[in-house]
Amino acid sequence: MESPVLRSPEKIAALYRELSQWPSLCSACIGPEVTTQYGGKYCNVYTEWSQQDLERAESVKFCRQYLIFHDSQAIVYSGSSGTCSEIKGELLSRESPSGALKAVLRKASPGKGEEKQFLEIWDQNRKVKSINLTVLEKHGNVYEDDQFGCLSWSHSETHLLYVAERKRPKAESFFQSRAPELSSGCADERRDKAVKGEQFVYHDDWGEALVGKSIPALCVLDVESGNVSVLEGVPEHISPGQAFWSPGDTGVVFVGWWHEPFRLGLRHCTNRRSALFYVDLTGARCELLSDDTKAVWSPRLSPDQCRIVYLENGVLGPHQQCSRLRVYDWYTKVTSTVLDVVPRHSQGTFTGIYCPALPGLCWAADSQRVVLDTAQRSRQELLVVEMLGGSVTSLTTGAPLGSWSLLAIDRDLLVARFSTPSCPPTLKVAFLPRAGQEAQVHWVCLEDVTPIPEISWAIHALQPAPDQENPQYKGIDFEAILLQPSKGLGPRKLPLVVMPHGGPHSVCTASWMLHPAALCRIGFAVLLVNYRGSLGFGQDSVASLPGHVGCQDVKDVQVYCVEHMLQEEPLDSARVAVVGGSHGGFLACHLIGQYPGTYQACVARNPVINMASMISGTDIPDWCLTEAGFPYAPNTLPDASHWAEMLHKSPMQYVTQFTRSCSSCMIFWSSSVLTIPPSFVSSTNFVSTRPLCVSRSVIKMLNKIGPKTGT
Repeated sequence: MESPVLRSPEKIAALYRELSQWPSLCSACIGPEVTTQYGGKYCNVYTEWSQQDLERAESVKFCRQYLIFHDSQAIVYSGSSGTCSEIKGELLSRESPSGALKAVLRKASPGKGEEKQFLEIWDQNRKVKSINLTVLEKHGNVYEDDQFGCLSWSHSETHLLYVAERKRPKAESFFQSRAPELSSGCADERRDKAVKGEQFVYHDDWGEALVGKSIPALCVLDVESGNVSVLEGVPEHISPGQAFWSPGDTGVVFVGWWHEPFRLGLRHCTNRRSALFYVDLTGARCELLSDDTKAVWSPRLSPDQCRIVYLENGVLGPHQQCSRLRVYDWYTKVTSTVLDVVPRHSQGTFTGIYCPALPGLCWAADSQRVVLDTAQRSRQELLVVEMLGGSVTSLTTGAPLGSWSLLAIDRDLLVARFSTPSCPPTLKVAFLPRAGQEAQVHWVCLEDVTPIPEISWAIHALQPAPDQENPQYKGIDFEAILLQPSKGLGPRKLPLVVMPHGGPHSVCTASWMLHPAALCRIGFAVLLVNYRGSLGFGQDSVASLPGHVGCQDVKDVQVYCVEHMLQEEPLDSARVAVVGGSHGGFLACHLIGQYPGTYQACVARNPVINMASMISGTDIPDWCLTEAGFPYAPNTLPDASHWAEMLHKSPMQYVTQFTRSCSSCMIFWSSSVLTIPPSFVSSTNFVSTRPLCVSRSVIKMLNKIGPKTGT
């Protein structure tokens, strides 16, 4: 018997509107400690959230504050302070070390004119300074992204450090004519400085989400005078970012990414050659602090200003993989490995570090421990790492099953986000216990959210048959998260939506996701597959996939997961759809091509359909060769066998089955996506659907696998 599924577009829209009102918790900041006249202690926790505003068709950001009363070891009382208020125009913000000042980078259009960037300084009562960075013309736009961007106070709170695009000389034609009546000494001087004949020169940038960001510069604002200066001494062949002040404010520590041989896309790529540098402010001398043959990122200075912890990967290979945790001693100049790459793990043990970045504040007050969040199989966990011995302890043992993210730790007060597939994000706080007693941590919920009772979920462990394992990496298992409607099922079988993640070296964790939750509330079961090659299962799992895409990952999804679930769970094998983006779209197209009888509908967002044609237009050409199983060399072209193998591993080879298989298929490409650019769509013979037609078309498609009658 078929289960009821919502079919009314109006009811589906109302349901989506309801679920989209749950906000996402973005960041948190812990204010200075205050002691009352009676000896009690409290601090303020400032949080930023984002929420979809469907009427304005945009995501809005708002802030909310909480008061935490404590005794430095436990939380005595906590509660919200005031109501929420929307944040407008803020690109970056950072409180000073003492909490007395706050710096805000803001975009604004004064008088409804051209958009400008302002750097504001606030004290506890008012705005004390506002500097129009645009009119100063010392540099281009300030970087607000999480790849290069920073806003760092000096320890003395007298200077601010940030990253901006280096100002280029104006370029003009050799035949640019002058207007004699407008000529002046200043105008002639500016014209003499203009570079002739270079107005159409191409300047390489850092790819998707970093378009126009080509040559970043380290910039310093003198808070008292308002003067802005661009630091000298940074080597011309690297792009600096993720910068902060060195101990004693004698210089600046930063990560530098190599430009040569050319800039590859950086977003979601933790394998680009980079190193840790120090530039001395007095002599403009630049010093290398780390191995210059690796990829490093997320440097964080300890509270005692003695050590810098950072993450490290190998150069090239899979874009994301298991990382090393390294620490540099500022005074002995010695670098050591705290946690190494984990090839394999046994059940219940530490699987390695897979985080895209360390939390901005991650050190314990004793400067001996670091707290971080990372995927551990299909869950995101909070871990505390002892820097001397490398021991790892979970801070979520005994806590509800789900996913955790660390937002901040200051004076050992932890602020974290927790969610599950059936529970939107909640805000939790706790004090980090002393070393050796971390498992006794006690979490207090500041913003309680009741789980959605209509959604049930579970994590399923899966493994290929012994004769189907990767011969080089035997014994590797994987997992899938199954969401199901939990009310009024009875003996009815559910339609299924299969959602493999992109990457391919990524992971779906047991956290809140709007679209799977909405599909589940509509009446579908949703299957999130972490096939072999996903993060969180050991480096061997990551390494097992390159050279086997289109085969190993496809079989993991179809043979060892979907077919298994159709047999073990109350799912309707006659009503199955597949949805995926990027490499998930690659898998979706493979699945309807290789198993045309299984799927009745398919939605693919920016899918990789032809790896061979993609390589010439993408900002990540190394991805195509690496995942096809070949080494990437930027100074050579693939040979004929490489082109043939890339085509053979692509869903393009199943185009005839594709056109005859599922009854409905929709493919989307976005013009802003540079990793899988729409420029190669014409070579695929697939049809792209305009996004404006999405909502009603998707509803019609879902109806094809829904019941003939229903609500």
